[in-house]
Amino acid sequence: MGWQLRRFTLTKAVPLAISRGTTSSVQRLELSLSRNGSTGRGETGGFETGHRGYSTASVADELECLLSQLEPLDPLVPDSFESLLAPLSPPARCAVDLALWDWRGQSIGQPVWRLLGLDGRDGVATSVTLGLGSVPAVLERLRRWWDQLPASRVKLKLGSPDGLSHDRELLVAVAKAIDARQERTGEAIELQVDANGGWTLEQARLMLQDLETCHVVLLEQPLAPDPDPQRDRQGFADLYSHCKIPLVADESCWDLEDLLRLAPVVDGMNLKLLKTGGLTHALLMAQVARRLGVDLMVGCYSDSSLLNGAAAQLLSLIRWPDLDSHLNLVDDPFTQPPLSGDQLHASPEMGLGIRLKETEEI
Repeated sequence: MGWQLRRFTLTKAVPLAISRGTTSSVQRLELSLSRNGSTGRGETGGFETGHRGYSTASVADELECLLSQLEPLDPLVPDSFESLLAPLSPPARCAVDLALWDWRGQSIGQPVWRLLGLDGRDGVATSVTLGLGSVPAVLERLRRWWDQLPASRVKLKLGSPDGLSHDRELLVAVAKAIDARQERTGEAIELQVDANGGWTLEQARLMLQDLETCHVVLLEQPLAPDPDPQRDRQGFADLYSHCKIPLVADESCWDLEDLLRLAPVVDGMNLKLLKTGGLTHALLMAQVARRLGVDLMVGCYSDSSLLNGAAAQLLSLIRWPDLDSHLNLVDDPFTQPPLSGDQLHASPEMGLGIRLKETEEI
């Protein structure tokens, strides 16, 4: 009973390479709250964005030091947790925030999206990710996605260490494969590009015409995030006036302050729960973004179905879902959020609607 922390491993079926490196497996943390017959769960783990980062070990240390202080608090009174959560890193806050929302939803008998005042009934197509690699390897990964899903939204990672020539080869090859499939099936397929901060401003400008020619529908984080907030904003501003397709910030946007800082110089923001510190702050950011006319992506790292199922609670506020990491796992310990083709849904079940598989029950 009470609060517990456990570690687990996630292994990718296909390793993912981006501009900052390749990931094949990760260590993750599950924080659970068991009380009055209900168990709420939150997932977290280490990650880095090029200018900020947290190790899984450091997040685990934060949470282990916190467990005894959480025990006496009433999970139905969110304000009672505020002073404890404020000093934590975003990924540590995320674990507590998600476990509380999951527990509250189960205790009240409602899905979390309803507690958030959202409509969780409609599905939205998630993008599927193509990591960096040789042209044949990337095309094979695309074929593998198409064997698994309709994959009507394809996100191509660029920013290759091999330079713009390789980025262009990948872009043209994937665009041709998409055109061929659209002609064959008659189904529309979007192509998105995420450089993960792998380009300089000059390189990004040089790539814009290629992106337009290949009918790319958005460009995500082309420039490396700058630790100085004003220099970071200026980089987006210098590109924004030249960019005819939606420009989306990811690694540069962590919280509401970042959203307000970047809103005038981007078209969209990528909310990731490990960056925002969970659903509570992500919802606030999404509501402000809507008022400002900024479109939203909701994304993932090497996350299981638990964290992606939590992010899916926000789908009614999201234009570009990017929650495919759990679809590339060989050892996901959790049940998946509902999926119809490539249309991802928030679970209609109580809480987050994501449970430990029977073989994982402890």
